[in-house]
This record gives sequence, C-alpha cells and structure tokens, in this order.
Amino acid sequence: MDPKDFPDDLVQTQAAWNTTYDALAAPRPRDTTVLRRRLLLLSGQLWWHPYWMTVPSLPAARSELRRLVRAHGVTPAA
Repeated sequence: MDPKDFPDDLVQTQAAWNTTYDALAAPRPRDTTVLRRRLLLLSGQLWWHPYWMTVPSLPAARSELRRLVRAHGVTPAA
C-alpha cells in the first residue's frame, strides 16, 4: 500500500499529528498546552474523517495509514 491510496487531506492530517506528537514528546517541549490542544484537534479530524466509512477493516487501515506516513517520511503541508 502507498500513501496515495489514502485521501491527501487524511495523509496530511496524519503527518501533522505525527509532527505535533513528536514535538510534544521531545525533551522539555515548549508551549505544551498549544501542542496538546493541537493534538486533540488533529485526533478528532483523523478519527471522524469520512474516508473511514468506506474501509472494510478499520483498525488495520488506521494502523496502515500511521505506518505509511512514518515510513514514507510525509511532512505536513504548510
């Protein structure tokens, strides 16, 4: 599977989630409240994305999206 198999906005949201999570997990993060709020917002967008209504195996597809975005080094669009 390839990140292109997922909608672009979903891939970008997952990439933004990864970036935010990594920033929050870094030693001595700055602006933790802002990062936590952003992570919650992105989590909701990922969870409720309409694409998931079309997928037969939802847990596997969610895991595959996370794996692919990390493996392909997708970075969030500006």
